[in-house]
Amino acid sequence: MSAHNQTTAPLTDDTSDTFSLAGRTYRSRLLVGTGKYKDMQETALAVEASGAEIVTVAVRRSNLGQNASEPNILEVLPPSKYSILPNTAGCYDVDTAVRTCRLARELLDGHKLVKLEVLGDQKTLFPDVIATIEAAKILVKDDFDVMVYTNDDPIIAKQLEDIGCCAVMPLAAPIGSGLGIRNPLNILTIVENATVPILVDAGVGTASDAAVAMELGCDGVLMNTAIAAAKHPVLMAQAMRKGIEAGREAFLAGRMQAKRFASASSPIEGTFF
Repeated sequence: MSAHNQTTAPLTDDTSDTFSLAGRTYRSRLLVGTGKYKDMQETALAVEASGAEIVTVAVRRSNLGQNASEPNILEVLPPSKYSILPNTAGCYDVDTAVRTCRLARELLDGHKLVKLEVLGDQKTLFPDVIATIEAAKILVKDDFDVMVYTNDDPIIAKQLEDIGCCAVMPLAAPIGSGLGIRNPLNILTIVENATVPILVDAGVGTASDAAVAMELGCDGVLMNTAIAAAKHPVLMAQAMRKGIEAGREAFLAGRMQAKRFASASSPIEGTFF
């Protein structure tokens, strides 16, 4: 059973509840993206407010130093402060995804941790699972630490774990949809069968969605649009941080059993009439 399924009550020291990813330990279970903000200043403020320690960057859409004449996102989100997670957003085939990861490794001085996503089409942005599996095999063999975006299929999730991916990231709903977790039982099954971190990725719309993901036992949640497209992104980043924390604490606390009918909160035994 994976560590994320432990239900022992946490210590009062909030640094005791951590999770490990590719040999590194993190306190924050909220991972955030860097796209769709109005400018880099807003990006930096929202990331700071979120409390995230891992920040994902689309290599094909962001300047990581490949264009000397453009602002470098690493100037406002320095690797000394954040774990940079290059991703393959916008890749629709195996070769492009693999090349993008290798480019990121060159630009980031041998950085091995990447988020792999191979999309099936531009309308739904659903993952191409067959291509994702093929690319994952190549990247794992090439000594990358692969966090992999996939659908909410427990069988595929287990296959990606068996390939050697260091984390599996099932979608909650289509990318950027804000629909929340559409198949919670699928996510729960993935969590129950996993021995690597499981992080919900894509489809979160608001803080309650993040809390639900954590209540299911997920190790974390990655989001971008839910924060960046909010009317007040920095405030939403704060809300997401609290939603993640509340959901995690609720999971560790162990919720009451749901019942069909009422159950009095004050028992009648021993009462005086």
